[in-house]
Amino acid sequence: MWVVTTRTHALTRRPPAPSSEVGAPVDARPGSAGEHALQCAYGSTERADRFYADQVRDRLLPAMVEFVGRMEMVFVATADGHGECDASLRAGPPGFVHVLDDRTLAYPEYRGNGVHASLGNIAENAHVGLLMVDFVRDRIGLHVNGTARIVEDAEFRREHPGVPVDPARGRRAERWVVVDVEEAYVHCRKHVPQMEVVTRRRAWGTDDPGRKGGDYFAAKGTPARVPRTRRPRRRFPTTTHLGGTPSRTLRPLRRA
Repeated sequence: MWVVTTRTHALTRRPPAPSSEVGAPVDARPGSAGEHALQCAYGSTERADRFYADQVRDRLLPAMVEFVGRMEMVFVATADGHGECDASLRAGPPGFVHVLDDRTLAYPEYRGNGVHASLGNIAENAHVGLLMVDFVRDRIGLHVNGTARIVEDAEFRREHPGVPVDPARGRRAERWVVVDVEEAYVHCRKHVPQMEVVTRRRAWGTDDPGRKGGDYFAAKGTPARVPRTRRPRRRFPTTTHLGGTPSRTLRPLRRA
């Protein structure tokens, strides 16, 4: 059976504001209320609307499916029920992220450090953002946003027997994150750096601290927490509040 994720505290997007015109459909523009407010404030609404219309889709298109199938890494963004964020990296051989259909993909969770930061966030708040980037060939990226659930490996394989088992030691999935796609769109290539693939032996499954990176940043032995020196901080007006306080509407950009 599916592992049930707790969504009591899940952060959800505010529903679109209804049109001021009686009987007109609600605003169906993609994106959040915060996006729309800043587009208005910074004068980019027209450009944003072109991007929404041309690029943002509610499913994976065939070219996106091909792109996902050759990716060796994915950046995963999650947040807990209070909005505290975490960004992490998942990597594997090409195709380790599996497209189950045009509205569903899944990636494996291998044995890690046992913290389960990303999975813990998903257990509180199912919303996730994935970013896959081709740094080598096309220098372009793909965003996939949606809601996730955690599925144990045995149950996942009963549901999807066609997904192959990775033979590499240490690269056997313990569980899977299954993502229901809500948005998929391109990430501009303008600032994506060019990289090259090099042959390097990977120590999959090792617990050797040196090979895993271990104490690379020399954190071991230092205090976990140090009291902060309180400094006067300038307060900036905010446009959104994760605690549920009504957002403050920005004034429209003044035009000459």
